[in-house]
Amino acid sequence: MFTPVSLDYPTIRALLRERRLPCAFVDLDAFDHNLDVVLRTIEASSIPLRVASKSLRVVALLERLRERGGDRLQGLMCYSVEEAAFLAGRGFDDLLVAYPAHQRSDIELACDLVAAGTQISLMIDSSAAVSHVGQIASAAGVTLQLVLCVDMSLRLAGGRVHLGVRRSPVHDPGQVVALARHVADTAGTKLHGLMGYEAQVAGLGDNSPFGSWMNPIKTLIRSRSVAELSARRAEMVDELRAAGLSPTIVNGGGSGSLDTTTPATGVTEVTAGSAFLKPHLFDYYKNPHMQLLEPAAFFALEVTRQPTPRMVTCLGGGYVASGQAGPDKVPLPWLPKGLRLVTEEMCGEVQTPLLLPPEVSLQLGDPVVFRHAKGGELAERFSEYLLIRGGEIVDTVPTYRGMGQCFI
Repeated sequence: MFTPVSLDYPTIRALLRERRLPCAFVDLDAFDHNLDVVLRTIEASSIPLRVASKSLRVVALLERLRERGGDRLQGLMCYSVEEAAFLAGRGFDDLLVAYPAHQRSDIELACDLVAAGTQISLMIDSSAAVSHVGQIASAAGVTLQLVLCVDMSLRLAGGRVHLGVRRSPVHDPGQVVALARHVADTAGTKLHGLMGYEAQVAGLGDNSPFGSWMNPIKTLIRSRSVAELSARRAEMVDELRAAGLSPTIVNGGGSGSLDTTTPATGVTEVTAGSAFLKPHLFDYYKNPHMQLLEPAAFFALEVTRQPTPRMVTCLGGGYVASGQAGPDKVPLPWLPKGLRLVTEEMCGEVQTPLLLPPEVSLQLGDPVVFRHAKGGELAERFSEYLLIRGGEIVDTVPTYRGMGQCFI
């Protein structure tokens, strides 16, 4: 049972007293606990975990997961070839690039990595893209491993209703086999596997306070999707094998669906990333494993104004998450407890006003602690993270931005 070291407001205020604000920090006690929760969740499935690097964007934290996770972890899921090359240069291998690369420079960079001995796989979802990659790889004298990106969305009413993200055009088992055959017949390419991200399960919280009337509908979508995509993915794998095109890996899932993405659904590995930091969007799930996770990533802003006795204004803070715009995408005031955003302003580029509860008093210069809505996006706003363990700052580590990197 996790017993957190109390990161209460007096503790945080004392730790940050001499620190320049704004700053971001990670609670390593919670971070390590979250890794344990993730590994316990998939333990019964006996399948490895691939870490989604974009959900962290901090090399030191990726190294910590690799060290602590050991052989339970299997490579990284990267979000660009440039990021994969950057991480390969820091000793990481088995790199699956999750989003299709089409620029010649990206594909040539992947070829260079293969020539240097790095195991890298590119995502693909069309015959035209396979031919394009194969031409460049053949000219470079290498063979690139390709993973078929398949659409795991739920389609109802004869396809007129689409529940999920708009990604791959490859949806049916027959389309998967046809694309795999094209890979097998194209010089410079080799079929490595299959990947399908079930966004309407992994990314759909069904216990949200924002539009709570939708929660039962979201629960229904999740359960209906799990049943449908599980059967369809398993059929894809069976038909590939029957055609003599067995995939080496079948990747699926995300932090929000670790309990339902299992070998019975056709996968050989699952992916997670945001679970280790538990951004506040992950508060809004009913899954038991999601409720066991602890918030681990935070940022602090400085109080610089007090426009009324019951209101303070912080400098900066407009770190709004990507995705469908809404109140769930803005930062969540966390410490001191009870602070609320002002609806008319929310979080702005230069200031964030906050309403104070009667029991809270803040002074100019005090820090206010927030949680971001998503995982890795916070790292795009800061060049370094403070690492806290046992209630003390134990290290300062650079983010990708702090290492001079900006991939997309």
